Amino acid sequence: MLADFDHACGKIGLQLNLTKTMFMRNGYVSDAPFSLNGTNISGCSSYVYLGREVNMTNDLSPELGRRKRAAWGAFKSVEEVVRRTKNARPGSSGDTKM
Repeated sequence: MLADFDHACGKIGLQLNLTKTMFMRNGYVSDAPFSLNGTNISGCSSYVYLGREVNMTNDLSPELGRRKRAAWGAFKSVEEVVRRTKNARPGSSGDTKM
């Protein structure tokens, strides 16, 4: 199937990057090596697809942990600004109201 996909890609000028290509196997498939054009394709147990971590067991705990770390990272990048503006009152920035 991967060879057919590679062949179809070649017809329109695309080429698979075999160093970045990985596969994820379920429990029903044997542990035989997976290769294309003599290059072994490595397997993985999970990957991030469209911003969400996907795994074969559909376990959400790694995804929730990843999102939590990303949220803390985003908060830490603006934490100083949040602390400085926490006690600011509306209209106290020196603007005059008419």
